[in-house]
Amino acid sequence: MERSQHIRTGRRFPMNLYNKIEEKLKNRSDDAQETAEETKAEKKEDTGLVKCPRCGRQVERARVVKKKYVCYECGGYFRIKTNNRIRMVADAKSFEPWFEDMDVSNPLDYEGYEDKLAAAREKTGLKEAVTVGRCKVFGDDIVLGVCDSRFMMASMGHVVGEKITKAIERATQLRLPVFLFCCSGGARMQEGIVSLMQMAKTAAAIRKHGDAGLLYCTILTDPTTGGVTASFAMLGDVIMAEPGALIGFAGPRVIKQTIGQELPEGFQTSEFLVEHGFVDGIVLRENLKKTIHFLIRSHRCTGKEGYANFNPDTDFQFELSEELKEQSWKSKPRSAWEKVKAVRQVERPSAFDYMDSIFDIFVEAHGDRGFADDKALIGGIGFIEGQPVTVVADIKGRDLKECQERNFGMPLPEGYRKALRLMKQAEKFNRPIISFVNTSGAFCGLEAEERGQGEAIARNLLEMSGLKVPVLCILIGEGGSGGALATAVGNEVWMMENATYSILSPEGFASILWKDSNRAQEASEVMNITAQDLKRLGVIERIVPEFGGADQKTAPAIGSYMKAHIKEFLEKYDGMSGEQIAGERYERFRNF
Repeated sequence: MERSQHIRTGRRFPMNLYNKIEEKLKNRSDDAQETAEETKAEKKEDTGLVKCPRCGRQVERARVVKKKYVCYECGGYFRIKTNNRIRMVADAKSFEPWFEDMDVSNPLDYEGYEDKLAAAREKTGLKEAVTVGRCKVFGDDIVLGVCDSRFMMASMGHVVGEKITKAIERATQLRLPVFLFCCSGGARMQEGIVSLMQMAKTAAAIRKHGDAGLLYCTILTDPTTGGVTASFAMLGDVIMAEPGALIGFAGPRVIKQTIGQELPEGFQTSEFLVEHGFVDGIVLRENLKKTIHFLIRSHRCTGKEGYANFNPDTDFQFELSEELKEQSWKSKPRSAWEKVKAVRQVERPSAFDYMDSIFDIFVEAHGDRGFADDKALIGGIGFIEGQPVTVVADIKGRDLKECQERNFGMPLPEGYRKALRLMKQAEKFNRPIISFVNTSGAFCGLEAEERGQGEAIARNLLEMSGLKVPVLCILIGEGGSGGALATAVGNEVWMMENATYSILSPEGFASILWKDSNRAQEASEVMNITAQDLKRLGVIERIVPEFGGADQKTAPAIGSYMKAHIKEFLEKYDGMSGEQIAGERYERFRNF
């Protein structure tokens, strides 16, 4: 394990690639067997040419198969058969199909429906549009479901809904996670209102599975539309999508026929849904199995019950280099105004810089599931020596372009709602929460007011106060008013040595109370906004040293210091009940 004097630079955490997991798994004994199985299956595929659905070129089928049915010319994704999908994610020969002999359903006695079903079975070799069962992913048991568009466009009738419901019910009994590959043209018209009822039925089963504290994850593939989108496809604890997939409630053709409107290019793609907050992220086929494995491991305790399930074979120690020791001794205390100016510098390290030294891996999740993905406030899952934690963090940006993309670190309502979504998910799966706070305040523009900025902040305060998992909040730069407090309701609150935390900016304080914003420097001293002031007032529990000042040189050491004490924080809550943890947090703020 690297120590704090070892400076790591240049790495950023992957959004779609799980490289660390790949490294840990690449030597597994079953890899060779799985490769052999894939090669054997690939040889059975037809040779010759096939038309790419994206670029329209004629490409070699054998090369496409080898790339997991992805065009080698443009990266376009082919729709794939059920067996190929299962082979991509399940350990070799581990898939056990369930509920394969369900009776045909024709509730409306629709003429010719049985013949259509028979033809689909003959064409695809499948019993219905969805296949469900149990399998292993790198040795871990899951329940797997795969929809196949070749079978009547994977439309959802009674049998499809029943198979999915029964699979989820059995997963609940067996206490197994569920992973469901979704695609569909929507409801099965031949079954009328009975098809519609499947939406409510599958949703109810998912609710019971979730109430049992179990993971339900969906992977959206091309196309996912209609009643499937409006039910089980969009109810995952984690929702992923393949690149370029068509995803929407009403498809382009339906929208045009209904209201005469042409959709803009890229309107209902996976990428569009990530941008608008409905999907956690895009997953590449080459990373499907690693991604599923990551999600299994990050949504359960890794060993004993509690919050400090660290790998026993790690050898992490915090040690400060002699150079940084000397730098710390020579550094002079800064005034409040000097600290205000320092934390506003664009060069000051961001949460990413400290996370690089704290977490083995961090994978970002996107979106509030309602409007957008606010880049000013990020969140996801990280591992500290094997212990999964949920992470939320304000991010300002490193240059003008990134600052604009991240709204200069001022979250919109959807940012706070994303953070709350992820924190509630952490509570469900008993993951501790670490929040890095660095914002001048919540964004106060027109769009923020239109979308309920005050309500979003208030909701966070309400819900965070009752979270039944440990919450640690670390102010790493600016802590501006309610916008900072919205992610800083913790069991403990720490501040970096030169960070600030205030009711509003010194300029605003001076303007309101003295009618003179030019007295900001004077105000900064009066307001008691430094870590030292707030430690004295009991607002924070710990001051994190900066070893002479936070910059790219000291960031690894600061991160390592945080890691050492985060581990101590988590160990403190081992064995405590959720009620005790929430009660402690209540009393902390009740004392003010």
